[in-house]
Amino acid sequence: MSKSKQTHVGKPSLECLGEDLIQNILCRLPASAFASAACVSRYWNSTCNRILFSSPKLSSAVSFNPSLEEAVNEVINKVLSKPIRPHFALASIGSSFSLEDAYQLITESFAPEIPVIVNCPEGIIGRDALTDEFLEVQRKVAEGEDHGGASPDQNVNQGIILIVGFLPGLKAHILPLFYQEKYQALLIDDFVTGIKEYTSSVSESTSPASIVLFSGRETDIKPVLQKLDYAFSLDTAIVGDGDSEFLYRSDDRNNITRRSAAVALLFVKERDKPPGIGETKFHVMLSAGLLPVGSTYKVVAVKCDKSSTWLTATRNTLDDALDGQSILDEIYDEFGDRIEAPNFYLGVTKRGRCSGGQEELRQQTFLEFHEVLGGDEENLHVNHVGINSGDPFRFYIWNYKAALSSCDDVFDKLRHLKQDCNCTYDRVGGIVTNGNKREVFGGIVFSCCGRGDSFFGQPGFDSSPFLENFPGVTFGGTYCHGEIGRGYCSLYGQGNAEGDVPRCSWHAFSAVYLIMSYTPPLPQSKTASAEPGSSSSNQ
Repeated sequence: MSKSKQTHVGKPSLECLGEDLIQNILCRLPASAFASAACVSRYWNSTCNRILFSSPKLSSAVSFNPSLEEAVNEVINKVLSKPIRPHFALASIGSSFSLEDAYQLITESFAPEIPVIVNCPEGIIGRDALTDEFLEVQRKVAEGEDHGGASPDQNVNQGIILIVGFLPGLKAHILPLFYQEKYQALLIDDFVTGIKEYTSSVSESTSPASIVLFSGRETDIKPVLQKLDYAFSLDTAIVGDGDSEFLYRSDDRNNITRRSAAVALLFVKERDKPPGIGETKFHVMLSAGLLPVGSTYKVVAVKCDKSSTWLTATRNTLDDALDGQSILDEIYDEFGDRIEAPNFYLGVTKRGRCSGGQEELRQQTFLEFHEVLGGDEENLHVNHVGINSGDPFRFYIWNYKAALSSCDDVFDKLRHLKQDCNCTYDRVGGIVTNGNKREVFGGIVFSCCGRGDSFFGQPGFDSSPFLENFPGVTFGGTYCHGEIGRGYCSLYGQGNAEGDVPRCSWHAFSAVYLIMSYTPPLPQSKTASAEPGSSSSNQ
């Protein structure tokens, strides 16, 4: 063909392949290739946005590769193997890996504006990036311990889980909790005010949709949780890990400039979300593993240091104060034999006036758990501070049957949520025949390091309620030493005839589930398609 004739032959257009075929091809691309495809033309960009904004996306993967660099590459490649434009990234690593090195590798893999938190928990729960096997692997702390799900040749301290999410209609934002440098006091009011100010800047409310909180090992997070519980709407889901090392990168591209006691990942509903985007909802569920035992006591005298408390107490039928050993002997007698003191927790009922920032003081009742460290002929010794004379308390002990029963309760709640997903809704939540179905698109679990295979006698027990109800849906999490989960204390046998049930947000021997569901917009609202701007890089 001559050169002159070539000028009259038009180049075949990619659009001639047809919208359905192009969309089918694009939705199979990995995230980086998908981001490049969105830059090909306006037509492709529009098609990519329709794929992305059709529903939220949560992706997770774990790796037990002994090389940190290779493990990070494996989980990065897996979570970005499908179209996604991450709004946030959460990573948890084994204790044998360097937290700083892992943070550096992971933050380099994502665009600077993407908020990232990397922490070092007590174990990892999730689906292997290479084998697709679901594993619950606890950190090895002593020779001969069994850590369910890990094969003998796996180094259980060299794992990593990465969770990334794309949540259209929500903004993800990181906010740290700082110390007052001179007195090492927690700046709780500043923290609450900061959350409210950011939320109100992008939303019609001052309460975020969800808060995922990570607390440092030396931080007593209980007073923070009580203030958060008071300050924000009951619709705000609050979960997290109450005792781990962490590093973070905020979405304003600032790294840590001061030592932070905790860090919160906020999910906030956008005030002006693009049309064609539905509603994402966060559900918190709790499997409790503690059972109350013995009488109710009242604190008589207290002394404390920075991280623990010594106390004496009395009970209703006795006027004289009891020392620590006498109190423990009464609890041991309850069982007929001696049980190691660290298996016990004090459930202390706190009643007081609380405020959220500048708001008016209001009476609140909370249940605080304090691990029992021991007792002698003078005092009962427990961890953390904040216990006062006159506070009532009961002993709690981890209990297999209680954990089993509450795990079954979680299974039933998830089953009901699954049935609810088969219904369709109008704009005010009424069931209709021409509405859109809700879908569960992901879940995160924070489970106590005292649970797992060694506690239940079989692997995968805490994961099974979600996996059996929502097979194939993204699910992962970590083992913790202090699980954060906002809610009431009815699972712990707390409450009275008047219906006064204390609040509790810090737990022990529990599993806390954060379930994410999405309800698409009604068909008539889809006339205006979502075109929220040009595509940006996924990495």
